[in-house]
Amino acid sequence: MTAAALPLASGDPPWAGSAEEAVNTVTDFGEFVREALPGLLRYGHVLTGNPHDAADLVQTVLEKIGARWSYVQQKTGDPLAYVRRSMANAHVSRWRRTRKENLVADLPETSPCAPKDPFEHEPLWQALRDLPPRQRTVMVLRYYEGLSEVEIAKALDISQGTVKSQASKAIASLRAKLRNQEGGDAG
Repeated sequence: MTAAALPLASGDPPWAGSAEEAVNTVTDFGEFVREALPGLLRYGHVLTGNPHDAADLVQTVLEKIGARWSYVQQKTGDPLAYVRRSMANAHVSRWRRTRKENLVADLPETSPCAPKDPFEHEPLWQALRDLPPRQRTVMVLRYYEGLSEVEIAKALDISQGTVKSQASKAIASLRAKLRNQEGGDAG
C-alpha cells in the first residue's frame, strides 16, 4: 500500500482552497459554525471512529470556542485550523481520561437494534481505528486534512521528528494489518 492510497475521501476535501478561506473570513460565530460544521463533523468522525463521538467532540470544542470567539478570531488568524487543533487535542485528552478500565460486576446488556457502522467491514477503516490515538491523529491530519509535517507538528504542539516517527509507525502498522487481512481472506 502506498501513502497515496491512505486518504479516506477521494478528491479534494470541501474545505480546501477558497472554501477554507471563506470560512476563515467569517466574523460571526454562528455563520462560522454553519459554514464549517459539515467538514468538522467529517474530521471528527475520522478522529473518533464513529459519528456519535464525532458530534460530541465537535459540540464540546465549539462550546468552548464560542465563548472565546473574539479572541480566537483576532489572535489565531486561522479559526478553522484552531478549531481542528482543539478537536485533535480534546480527542487525545478524552482518550487519556477514559482509557482506564472500569471493572463492573455485571456486563451491560447490548442492544440488538444498534445501527451498523457503514465502515465496520472496511479493512482500511478497521486498521485506522485500531491505531493509537496520536498515530491516528497524525494520519488524519496528514492524509485526510492534507497538512504538512511542519503544520501537524505546530497543530499538535509536538516536534517534527515526532510527527515523522508517529506517521512511520502508523503506516507500518497499517501495512501489516492490511497484509494480514489480505492473507487471511485468501487462505
